[in-house]
Amino acid sequence: MPKRNRKYLNNSSIFGKKKFEAQDWVSQSEAARIRGVSPQAIGQLIQKGRFGTLNIGGKVLLNRREVETYKPKKTGRPRK
Repeated sequence: MPKRNRKYLNNSSIFGKKKFEAQDWVSQSEAARIRGVSPQAIGQLIQKGRFGTLNIGGKVLLNRREVETYKPKKTGRPRK
């Protein structure tokens, strides 16, 4: 196979060379308990792109620090 047709994995990712620790990641239901909301509310925030996620084996994991420090945006139209 010619070199130009080979597909290589790019070593860079959004996480770079960070080390992943198990205690730094929580499930969607654990994130809901931390925030005091339903798991569906966390799912909606994930869909809106408010939380970065890590998918491992079909499980969605969220960064614990990101969940704890999340501040909701004000809803509605901004005042003039």
